[in-house]
Amino acid sequence: MTRSSTYRTRLLRPEPVSGVAGQALLLVLLGMMTGLGAAGWLTGLVFTAGVWAVLTRALDQAGNRPFGPANGVTLARTTLVGGVAALVADSFVGRPPVAVLVALATVALILDAVDGQVARRTGTVSSLGARFDMEVDAFLILVLSVHVATSLGAWVLLIGAMRYVFVVAARAWPWLRGPLRPSMARKTVAALQGIVLLAVGAGVIPRLLAYAAVLSALALLVWSFARDIGWLWCVRSRESAKEVRDAMLENA
Repeated sequence: MTRSSTYRTRLLRPEPVSGVAGQALLLVLLGMMTGLGAAGWLTGLVFTAGVWAVLTRALDQAGNRPFGPANGVTLARTTLVGGVAALVADSFVGRPPVAVLVALATVALILDAVDGQVARRTGTVSSLGARFDMEVDAFLILVLSVHVATSLGAWVLLIGAMRYVFVVAARAWPWLRGPLRPSMARKTVAALQGIVLLAVGAGVIPRLLAYAAVLSALALLVWSFARDIGWLWCVRSRESAKEVRDAMLENA
């Protein structure tokens, strides 16, 4: 196999290609159902291209490891998130089809509880799957926070942006990239963000209660991030102290 054919094979891996096909089909259906405008189409197509590029690269780095059924569930959830993003983008230039948006986001949130179970039951847990799942979660929260911010104010964007601020901060302070201990509290707080934003975005909560709910969700998220950062700092401090002790023993 020549180098160019190998390159084409990598670009046309079946999983990302199926994701592109599924996303295109969903965008067409949304266009027929809601009259998806130019902003929605552009957002959906950019999202599709981004997912294809990132997933292709991640699979290439993972080598010959099977994609697995759990990642298939996450890929389906990614398609739904792309549809939500397209509808939110279109809402800036027209009346958003809230019922369709809520339906897509609800299924995406439900599937978030499915892919992990599938991975554990099929013995296909992997770092790729965990990262894939986490990034899809983060982007859905970002999109929902944009949607809710149009009615409650730009401060809601702090919920969606916090994960990405943390990633940028980790480039400046590498100790933030350390592995985190498993935490049910972290998972619960993360799940609450999507539930609260979806309920508020659906317009089923009175405005005053919506403010209180989103503010409470933001406070919990800040607490969760602060807790993890504090733990990573303690780990870093212990490792630094150990390195100093080891150096003193070597020089003794």
